[in-house]
Amino acid sequence: MKGTGAKALIFMGFVLVFVLLIGGMWYFMHEEEQPTTSKESSTVTTSSETTTTTSESAKPKTLDERIATMTVEEKVGQLFFARVPDVQQIEDIKEYDLGGYVLFGRDVQGLTERQLKDKILSYQQASKIPMLIGSDEEGGWVSRLSTNEQLVSEPFASPQTLYAQGGIDAIVADTKTKADLLRSYGITTGLFPVADVATDPEAFIYDRTLGQDAKLTADYVTAVTKALKEEKVGSTLKHFPGYGNNRDSHVEIVTDTRSLDELRQVDFVPFIAGIQAGADSILVSHNIVSSIDPTEPASISPAVHKLLRDELHFNGVIMTDDMDMAGLADFISQDEAGLKALQAGNDLVMSSSYAVQIPVVIAAVENGDYPESQLDASVKRVLQWKQDLGLLAN
Repeated sequence: MKGTGAKALIFMGFVLVFVLLIGGMWYFMHEEEQPTTSKESSTVTTSSETTTTTSESAKPKTLDERIATMTVEEKVGQLFFARVPDVQQIEDIKEYDLGGYVLFGRDVQGLTERQLKDKILSYQQASKIPMLIGSDEEGGWVSRLSTNEQLVSEPFASPQTLYAQGGIDAIVADTKTKADLLRSYGITTGLFPVADVATDPEAFIYDRTLGQDAKLTADYVTAVTKALKEEKVGSTLKHFPGYGNNRDSHVEIVTDTRSLDELRQVDFVPFIAGIQAGADSILVSHNIVSSIDPTEPASISPAVHKLLRDELHFNGVIMTDDMDMAGLADFISQDEAGLKALQAGNDLVMSSSYAVQIPVVIAAVENGDYPESQLDASVKRVLQWKQDLGLLAN
């Protein structure tokens, strides 16, 4: 019995040791796992922090920060709203860093919807900074897309026709339909509404206006500007300081002899209404307005631009009318015109002579004739417009 008892005790001892051994192993195995889990958790957190940091650094720069990284050449290029050239359309975007292209009838002739979209997309893909794409779409006889029935099945009606059919409401409905179509093609601004007040049916600009007095024209401009803003398509009030019943500056130098008081009481009224409605841009005519500046066309007159900024309190983009029009081309050489326009206070130069004008502007920045601070202020307005249109991330 003693022998049997001793054997039993020994067996139980072995069992106890075995249990303790297994328990110890289990404990140490799980004790080892705890730091590993913690380490993995730490790794995930670090990875998450890294992702957040990367995301933060990838966020779009502020406009000031973006401008600070741009070269003088890139900044100057942004101030040219160029007519689409016959050749080297993609090459010129890259070479001159153009701020935008303006489409004319020849640029849309014979194109299908798909072809126009692809054409505009190719411009955007070639540009470092998304481009403004413009097309004169006032309606009536000034509508580039209406020249191609593949793009517009029914030509855009003029403001006067629409007003006669259904008043301001008809114009607003048309504006929204038009804006939706423009946006679908990649056109970001239709370069309207015409804010000129013209009451003489014989006047050059009459058919492009509402054909009503200053008050009704102001109502029209307000409604169209707001509708375009809702549709995220750019608005352009034209032709400051107001065309009135004057002759055609496309073919000759025009001098407007009306008093400043008359301009304030009539012509400025729709522009002020458009500014208050949030107009993105204002286009300045080539007319010489003697009561403001008797010596230079409005488009290159510092006095006209100062009035627009200081009296009418417009803070958006100011652009020239087409620099090839005789009203300016017969007054000053194209070589000088781009620089002169920017020095006067324009933010965008609408030109087909950008290849000769841009180098002149760059040289002027470098020698101090066109202050870089003024250049930067104009670039910021242009980029702000692009941002407002959704072309640049906020």
